[in-house]
Amino acid sequence: MLLENKVALITGAGSGFGRATALLFAKEGAKVAAVDINREAAEETVSQIEAAGGQALAIQADVADEAAVKAMVEETVEAYQSIDILFNNAGIYVPGNVEETPLDAFQKSLAINVTAAFLASKFAMPYLKENKGNIINTASAAGLIGFPDAVSYAATKGAVVSMTQAIAVDYASAGIRCNAICPGTGKTGMTNELLEDPDIAQGFLAPIPMQRFGEAEDVAKAALFLASDLGSYTTGHALPVDGGWTMS
Repeated sequence: MLLENKVALITGAGSGFGRATALLFAKEGAKVAAVDINREAAEETVSQIEAAGGQALAIQADVADEAAVKAMVEETVEAYQSIDILFNNAGIYVPGNVEETPLDAFQKSLAINVTAAFLASKFAMPYLKENKGNIINTASAAGLIGFPDAVSYAATKGAVVSMTQAIAVDYASAGIRCNAICPGTGKTGMTNELLEDPDIAQGFLAPIPMQRFGEAEDVAKAALFLASDLGSYTTGHALPVDGGWTMS
């Protein structure tokens, strides 16, 4: 198993990329702290892990709140004595161009997509340093290329890419790796309703060379590579998992 005896803290673990990654990490031997703002969703992820013979803990937390993030890290360490892998996956998508996007929506995107990853990395870092652990951040193809009608999403995901690289440079000498995953359009709770409109779905599909939408498991497999020794010489990388979208 690729993650045997590792402890993985995963935010946004109640659905989508986070749940798929939590399930895969547990299958590969990790003890998982499944964090979500929705306690029932986190508990469902834990239930699925335990049903498959894995070990997991459900934590309810608003990752935009500093005290809650500090508490989720402490709860993970109290339960499992360490943290080896931090997957900052929680995020939101707010549509709208620069004229249409209210300031409070832009600030909420910053808080959940960027500040939350900063806070979790800050509070988990002492434990990651002890274990020469690693951080994975969910960015987006929108953080790498021009992305229409979602200025707050694009801005925050670009910030995640830059923050990933800064952390990677700062902590490489401590044996810590930090990478980002940049999904394209995937089938998750964030996009399912949007993609029900055939015209919108076709618009998102058109620029993808592989001509299919991503699955949550595609991101989970990329996260497993980055979290495990398979990715031991990879840091500061923004890995597109997008069916070729960002190269087209």
